[in-house]
Amino acid sequence: MTASRTPTTAEELRGAGLRVTAARVALLEAVRDGDHLGAEAIATEVRGRVGHISVQAVYEGLHALTAAGLIRRLEPPGSPALYEGRVGDNHHHLVCRSCGAVADVDCAVGHAPCLTASDDRGFAVDEAEVIYWGLCPACSTARST
Repeated sequence: MTASRTPTTAEELRGAGLRVTAARVALLEAVRDGDHLGAEAIATEVRGRVGHISVQAVYEGLHALTAAGLIRRLEPPGSPALYEGRVGDNHHHLVCRSCGAVADVDCAVGHAPCLTASDDRGFAVDEAEVIYWGLCPACSTARST
């Protein structure tokens, strides 16, 4: 019996049809090591790993990784785009109205789409994006004191 192993970042990039570069490896690892990061925070992290990288290169890399399905882009209304490494499952997000903190929450249904439109107007719906809004525990506590 052969032991299964986790593919390396470079192997994942190749498997997604992307050219392997130090910047792409650093981008993918930064997103996966972070927690719902914006492009600026990702750029800072990548610069710490590989040196200089332009903001344009960061955005182009994030676009390529998102299009390849290796990362996910989240766009809470009123906030800049955030990126996460959790892909391939049907999960949703909790967003704090006060501080903007974001947390993953598993879907109660499990499969996508977990919501059914009252009238799909002929669309072949395959996904529903759910964002729950409220106050995180820290902001709830601060508000009540």
